[in-house]
Amino acid sequence: MSEKNSKYTQEFKQTIVNLYHSGKTYNQIKEEYGVSHNALANWIKQYSEVKIDDNTVLTARQIKELQKRNAQLEEENIILKKVIAILRHTQTKIESC
Repeated sequence: MSEKNSKYTQEFKQTIVNLYHSGKTYNQIKEEYGVSHNALANWIKQYSEVKIDDNTVLTARQIKELQKRNAQLEEENIILKKVIAILRHTQTKIESC
């Protein structure tokens, strides 16, 4: 199901995850809000917070986005290193002529 067609908003999902972390059980949440066990498990993975050393708080979704951005930057870095190597090689050829 796409994010746009989601039955529940992100705010609702985060609220439900917060309720779970504050002590409500899967069954209580299911009875009160009609959220399935699988949906709650997915939301807990997605919206639970992780505290880092400097007291920064990130969700699993944010960590995934950071990992994706890191991979993109690493790829760009590799490309730039190849370009520099080509330019140095070209410059050496020009200087030797």
